[in-house]
Amino acid sequence: MLTIPVLPLGSNQTPHSGYHWDGSSRRFFEGWYYRVTLPDIRQTFAFMYSIEDPIGDKPYSGGAAQVLGPNDEYLCRTFPDVKKFWGTQDVLGLGHWGQTNLNSQALYLLPPEFERHIQEGYQATATLNQGIICDRATNNYCRWLYEIQPVYFWGDQNNIQQSTAGWLSFLQIFEPGWQILMAHGLATGWIDWNGKIYEFINAPAYSEKNWGGAFPQKWFWLNCNSFDSEPDLALTAGGGRRGVLWWMESVAMIGLHYQGKFYEFVPWNSTVKWNIQPWGRWQMQARSLEYEIELTGTTHLPGTPLRAPTANGLLFCCRDTMQGQLDLELRKISGKKSQTILKAQSSLCGLEIGGDSWDDSWQSN
Repeated sequence: MLTIPVLPLGSNQTPHSGYHWDGSSRRFFEGWYYRVTLPDIRQTFAFMYSIEDPIGDKPYSGGAAQVLGPNDEYLCRTFPDVKKFWGTQDVLGLGHWGQTNLNSQALYLLPPEFERHIQEGYQATATLNQGIICDRATNNYCRWLYEIQPVYFWGDQNNIQQSTAGWLSFLQIFEPGWQILMAHGLATGWIDWNGKIYEFINAPAYSEKNWGGAFPQKWFWLNCNSFDSEPDLALTAGGGRRGVLWWMESVAMIGLHYQGKFYEFVPWNSTVKWNIQPWGRWQMQARSLEYEIELTGTTHLPGTPLRAPTANGLLFCCRDTMQGQLDLELRKISGKKSQTILKAQSSLCGLEIGGDSWDDSWQSN
């Protein structure tokens, strides 16, 4: 069996990088998100992989690959055979085969072997993302292969990396779990989108995942690592209503990597507030003992509906744009005064809302 390429010695993957399914028959999903931004042409590609009820023979058993391409165009392919999905439990590694001339068990292949033997499918690790999918109705397709050099995972550079949801995320108390796998990296390779080939070197890249047996009722998300005049800056922020044992709670967080340092605003160390419109405007503020941050994301674009795992299978239940405007300000608190240490803007911010009841704005209590 070919081994999966792992990160060089001395680097740290985050907790929860491995595949979480324990082999049981309980309702379960796991989803992965990889993104590459091409600042020169102001476009983004996002790749979303998911597996549901991998034990098989359940109403929602199966997998999928979705791609959000240039100008928020969309492509999706389902992979019903859960036996052709593979995931590794100790490091980040996953894949799903569709059409193939191989009869062997699905596993990681060297990129030339994958290209030779897999007519439809994908594979992804901490340092590689590769695949090909096609929409049979339109013949639209996407092929991709790029390598990733991680810069920031989730925590201070050259330090032990953190769980996005804290130490409790190791228990089945909060579901779904959420983990930023790589807050910022550099991608080199190519993407073929319906015959137009995009080649890139050291393009901003990002990856995250979620998993569990329960599904959030409602959520929002902001993400950007391609800022004007700030190449060493990465932001991920979001919030949702999720199940905690037998009740629901609303939580939100902001994480910022800048010049080797990690600025974390989470419920256990900060006050986090938000005001999210049904579409078009995302506002967040957070304050810890040492720092405070303000975010405003806006878009005039309509966004693109995307599928996400739900209690009733993979359904259109969220809306995204990768061309949002973002204004960010980070301040250091000194006594009763605060001093601005960073102001940044981007027009290549990922913005998302998902779940139910977006008739009105959602404000923190």
